Amino acid sequence: MTFARLSVIIPVLNEAAGMAAALRALAPLVARGAQVVVADGGSTDDTVALAQAGGVQVIHAPHGRALQMNAGAQQATGDILLFLHADTQLPPHADSLIEQALAAGPQVWGRFDVRIEGRPKFLRVIAAFMNLRSRWTGIATGDQAVFMTRTAFDAVGGFAAQPLMEDIAMSARLLKLSGPACLRARAVTSGRRWETRGVCSTLLLMWRLRFAYWRGAAPERLAKLYQ
Repeated sequence: MTFARLSVIIPVLNEAAGMAAALRALAPLVARGAQVVVADGGSTDDTVALAQAGGVQVIHAPHGRALQMNAGAQQATGDILLFLHADTQLPPHADSLIEQALAAGPQVWGRFDVRIEGRPKFLRVIAAFMNLRSRWTGIATGDQAVFMTRTAFDAVGGFAAQPLMEDIAMSARLLKLSGPACLRARAVTSGRRWETRGVCSTLLLMWRLRFAYWRGAAPERLAKLYQ
């Protein structure tokens, strides 16, 4: 199977501090024909201006990561959609790695391993656990730069319109189509959330939220706890 184009969709909200760097990191992919769509959820800083200055497509979307990603996907023209957090950088030649993974087997979606960048050494352990857990369960998180064919995205109806755990819900939907291609090349994501809130505190909170979600708690209630 040959894919014509990769579309990278970035949901943003007040990401001015890292917007220029994020777009610079994507420049090699753009030079090879990738499309970048920045879906802004109502930023009050210079995020939109910086994205426009970077020469990528910018759209305004309802606030909420899932809604923003769905809106970005509507504007995407690629055969493969990659959903990327603004503070996450892809590994080199991510486009080729994705195309090879999806062309080689039955998988219609996948994700990269992740490395969390930050001072606490325990972040390496957390990232290793995230990658291992993802291989065991088939569930991917947004930090792992989830990608899928356009056909798969349309088949599952896009992201569930919920304020939290949209990546887990999407993984569950995609698992009905195929298991994920778990690429060992690492996407590098910022550890700012972990450092700001405390590594152990953040880890315990995420476990608590995931367990509650598994037990059927409403994403709206979990989003309030997360904030």
